[in-house]
Amino acid sequence: MTEPSKVIHVRNVGHEISENDLLQLFQPFGVITKLVMLRAKNQALLQMQDIPSAINALQFYTNVQPSIRGRNVYVQFSSHQELTTVDQNAQGRGDEPNRILLVTIHHMLYPITVEVLHQVFSPYGFVEKIVTFQKSAGFQALIQYQSRQSAISARTSLQGRNIYDGCCQLDIQFSNLDELQVNYNNERSRDFTNPNLPSEQKGRSSQPGYGDAGSMYALQAGGARAVAFPQMGNSAAIAAAFGGGLPPGISGTNDRCTVLVSNLNPDKIDEDKLFNLFSLYGNILRIKLLRNKPDHALVEMGDGFQAELAVHFLKGAALFGKRLEVNFSKHPSITQGADTHDYMNSNLNRFNRNAAKNYRYCCSPTKMIHLSSLPQDATEEEIAKHLEEHGPIVNTKVFEMNGKKQALVLFENEEQATEALVCKHASSLAGSVIRISFSQLQEI
Repeated sequence: MTEPSKVIHVRNVGHEISENDLLQLFQPFGVITKLVMLRAKNQALLQMQDIPSAINALQFYTNVQPSIRGRNVYVQFSSHQELTTVDQNAQGRGDEPNRILLVTIHHMLYPITVEVLHQVFSPYGFVEKIVTFQKSAGFQALIQYQSRQSAISARTSLQGRNIYDGCCQLDIQFSNLDELQVNYNNERSRDFTNPNLPSEQKGRSSQPGYGDAGSMYALQAGGARAVAFPQMGNSAAIAAAFGGGLPPGISGTNDRCTVLVSNLNPDKIDEDKLFNLFSLYGNILRIKLLRNKPDHALVEMGDGFQAELAVHFLKGAALFGKRLEVNFSKHPSITQGADTHDYMNSNLNRFNRNAAKNYRYCCSPTKMIHLSSLPQDATEEEIAKHLEEHGPIVNTKVFEMNGKKQALVLFENEEQATEALVCKHASSLAGSVIRISFSQLQEI
């Protein structure tokens, strides 16, 4: 353990956790003299009046897991013996004015593109470059102005504001970078001083240290050793989606592509429904329902990483009154046969395009589903009627993004949402083939 200190380091501090929440957690143990929120890192530094107070707090929370707003936080002594003004500025990245801003977007109900960010930030001065990426803190962007004064004005005016009504809140700090490097002009990065840069299709962020696929086999931000994924031909998309790392619980070393699914409801399941569910985590090559075990099926994924995502996120998921068992199969692949359904060339496979975005949205089943490719005149009533057979709908929201109609639908529980997804993904609504995925939002 680190040497005892007045300064306590707190990790997993989500954006929903306020300074006051942290103060309430530690005030029973003594006077708190300083508190620094490291929003970009989901961390905080908190200084007690003396070392015994800090020791008492950590001894107590060694036996009792501290939790704020339903989120577990983790505490330890900091390597700092004292928080100075310099420490606060350096660690927070937040107070030394710079022409480059680090922007974190919380409660992101709608997708945020380079164009949206440019529209928000350009009224305060000439924006030279924008780079977007996904980190553990959430969706982030680096925005480089021509002048430092423009960046100061933008931060002063926009800090804490919402891009859209009630969502997409801006958390803005000054970056410690001197110059942004932009290699491509596309939906994730843009150099407004060089419109002749090529676009690129691999879905990678172009800023070193922020999920650059080019540094996949070199160094991650902070100098940590990056994990290599030699069995994955789509490592660039994975790096862009997860910022050079991997989701918690995912090793990235699995090379088994076939998954065994058991405890299915044989009266209600079929290959297409399994495809709709498992295709959330990767491309599907083949699916086979086992004749001798009607509640078992084999699903062959595009690669070992995609299979690992499916096993990780779907193990124990509820569907048609059953809890799914999802494990790696001893079979390396599914042989062709009369009982095998082949999806290798299906245009419904999600990861042939926008792979980085699809990896980023991988999650366990939730109560909320996201619908896209909707008819332009689709209404909340029509969407609810299309889905209501799968369970009571708590709320529905229809919106437009980049001129395309989309919707969010909230069910009472995860099983109802999962049933709606497996039954209605790729179904037709007023002549449009709709696409459905899980949303990680908690509420509409």
